[in-house]
Amino acid sequence: MRVLEILKVGVAYSVKEAVLALRLGGVIIYPTDTVYGLGADAENPEAVLRIYRLKNRPTNRFLTIAVCDIEMANKYAITEGLERLLRKFLPGAVTFILPKTERVIPEVNPHAIGIRIPESFIAREIIRRFGRAITSTSANKTSNPPPHSCLHAIREIPEADLALDCGTLLFRKPSTIVDLTKGKPRLVREGPVSFKEIVKVYRSLIGL
Repeated sequence: MRVLEILKVGVAYSVKEAVLALRLGGVIIYPTDTVYGLGADAENPEAVLRIYRLKNRPTNRFLTIAVCDIEMANKYAITEGLERLLRKFLPGAVTFILPKTERVIPEVNPHAIGIRIPESFIAREIIRRFGRAITSTSANKTSNPPPHSCLHAIREIPEADLALDCGTLLFRKPSTIVDLTKGKPRLVREGPVSFKEIVKVYRSLIGL
């Protein structure tokens, strides 16, 4: 594994190397606005399956993806009628589960798609330069605590190809997960963004 200290080598070089690793089908450890994530090309079945193996994650516990903006989100998720809600909370520490488009491969999720836009500039820049979604899952073995330092992430997933180290992140829970596939919002996981606030905004913008 290569480890790049972002403060030493610079953001531009770190992003360039991360994009190269992703294009080669590799797996990267990258900083987000919550915890360190484990990223692979979300349209590459072999790379996605490697994520499951590295995390010891059952393949029926589907993955989510990260995109750089709403325009990219629309390539993977059906957001009709929901864009104002998404723009209210994204970028941010929320993952919205939405009906998926055909671009989402079944190895990621055969039924729907969990999607987020991280507040982290580095994460969004990697995705923007890469040109398509990457996996968005914490860089730890399944059931272990999510990592807030790159060192913790490396210890958890030493088989990753590249790690981008920006030090210890401010402690935050992993993103709030909200399912929008059944109409009104359903909480899957409480995180930094209050579910009550999401419901309040949903009601004001969309109604019940």
